[in-house]
Amino acid sequence: MAHQFSSLTFTDSVKDVQREMGSRPANEKLTERGSPNDTFGDDEKDFVSRRDGFYISTVGETGWPYIQFRGGPPGFLKVVDDHTLAYADVTGNRQYISAGNLRFNPRAALFLMDYPHQARLKILGTTELILWKDAPAWKDQLLLPERARPERVVLIHLAAFDWNCPQHIPQRWTADELKQTPIIKHIESLEAEVKRLRKELAAGAADKDLKDNNAAST
Repeated sequence: MAHQFSSLTFTDSVKDVQREMGSRPANEKLTERGSPNDTFGDDEKDFVSRRDGFYISTVGETGWPYIQFRGGPPGFLKVVDDHTLAYADVTGNRQYISAGNLRFNPRAALFLMDYPHQARLKILGTTELILWKDAPAWKDQLLLPERARPERVVLIHLAAFDWNCPQHIPQRWTADELKQTPIIKHIESLEAEVKRLRKELAAGAADKDLKDNNAAST
């Protein structure tokens, strides 16, 4: 089976550029012999379950792409099955650009980033929007950001996925991620050491003042 991601994205224009840049032979082999990448495996499911945000791209009637960020507690983008993702779309600025675009064209592209480990997962899928009141009972399993009001469930039916190489991905950490790194423990130990030294200096200064006062009174 062909590599589905490249089958969908390597258009004639893309192939022309690949030929111009000398990369067409390698990319042709990828399309013909690469893994299908049309079913979520354990690695993809684990990666998705640990994300606290992703970027989603849609296209409307004008032909202009539109990119939006969706965030929530880790796991808010739920793996429903080997071919389906879901998340609760909550009330935002009420412009509904992404929702309107997906009504016109249900195709979407997702970028899932892991900045600390310099990894990214690209997902192509066809969406299905269901009003919250009409969504299946399992909608209550979807994790919601604090104080968020859900308006609809967005289903993403997988067409293909692809992993990007880590080159040029900057390393960044959220506050919660940073707490799990050795650097925070090192900072905490330094702060404890500074506190101890300040306490010792304060005690030493108090002793000196006491000795000076005693000497002055004799």
